[in-house]
Amino acid sequence: MAALSRTLGLLRQNAVPRLLPIACHLHTSLSQCNSNRASITRIRRQTYGRHYPVLLVRPDGSTFHIRYQESKRILLMPVDLSTLSEAERKARLQKRGPQKAKSTEKKVFDDEFNLDEYRKFWKK
Repeated sequence: MAALSRTLGLLRQNAVPRLLPIACHLHTSLSQCNSNRASITRIRRQTYGRHYPVLLVRPDGSTFHIRYQESKRILLMPVDLSTLSEAERKARLQKRGPQKAKSTEKKVFDDEFNLDEYRKFWKK
């Protein structure tokens, strides 16, 4: 029991690190996570931290520049539907719904083209 209390006393006084031999900190220390680490080994990442300057537009019209992972010029934030009035909310939801297909009617051009009038230009 006395040995246990003595060991706990040493741990409280941080005497254990003084008793252990000093380890060589050559490339094993976690405190060396800086720019020099990349010269020793490659950085193992799935995606790299490339960000592009983008203009962010909020729903209230305010704009500012941010760094974004995709190359875009303008990024629009969506409008929160809970803050809109009932009429504006219905108008926006109606715009989101399916659109009616526009009927494309083929225009018929009536002309009186006679091929026989131009046959004289084809003969040699």
